[in-house]
Amino acid sequence: MITVTGATGNVGRELVRILAEGGEAVTAVSRGEARDLPVGVPHVRADLADPGSLRPALDGADALFLLVAGDDPQGVVDAARAAGVRRVVLVSSLGVATRPDAYRHPAAFETALRGSGLDWTVLRCGGLNSNAFAWAGAIRADRVAAAPFGDVGLPMVDPADVAEVAAAALLQPGHAGAVYELTGPAPTTPRERAAAIGAALGEPVRFVEQTREEAREQMLAFMPEPVVEGTLAILGEPLRAERRVSPDVERVLGRAPRPFAEWASRSTAAFR
Repeated sequence: MITVTGATGNVGRELVRILAEGGEAVTAVSRGEARDLPVGVPHVRADLADPGSLRPALDGADALFLLVAGDDPQGVVDAARAAGVRRVVLVSSLGVATRPDAYRHPAAFETALRGSGLDWTVLRCGGLNSNAFAWAGAIRADRVAAAPFGDVGLPMVDPADVAEVAAAALLQPGHAGAVYELTGPAPTTPRERAAAIGAALGEPVRFVEQTREEAREQMLAFMPEPVVEGTLAILGEPLRAERRVSPDVERVLGRAPRPFAEWASRSTAAFR
């Protein structure tokens, strides 16, 4: 049985669907109520901030899909090992490699896994295409999208591609000890992503470029300051490694990663 944390999120929801359609036994875990789960998939409410709350969700599990959440990575890993989990796939951040001072939190989860004695695979993602959902309200109301650094491109990745790579790492041999960097097929800029959403809607979306300080103030409402500063540095002055298109999605899945425009076409309901 496979336990999927963050099962109602952009990656977890898709992963649960893939596993359930493949006939795998899955337990979906989230902090809130179950939403949009396949018929027959049990749901357990638990919080990674409280590793003890995971015990019912881990009962009978031999594999775990893990998000970086909570402040006790060792407690989460210990709970998984005590429950009999043998394989863990962790969604981490590319920032662990490129901005270690700002991304100590996901690094701590990676460190806990490396010392666990379990089979583990780490998926380091940069930006997810679904980050564009932050524009949903403004696009619905005014057909406007605002972001800083409008012409700086990064290879954002489709959450569905992350979910497919996670499924492969959970189900197939040969992925233990691997660290995969997951990106899209090409860099896209915020301006280009807004235009792609407009094309999918069949109506233009006007892009408004924020100042760095405007974006910083907005992000501080829901992110710790070190992460905000690291994120703004990536968005505005990305390192070569952060602009690089990784071959890992294609290496694992045998196909190129999906472009942003495809994600936008699948996601129009959020922006109408």
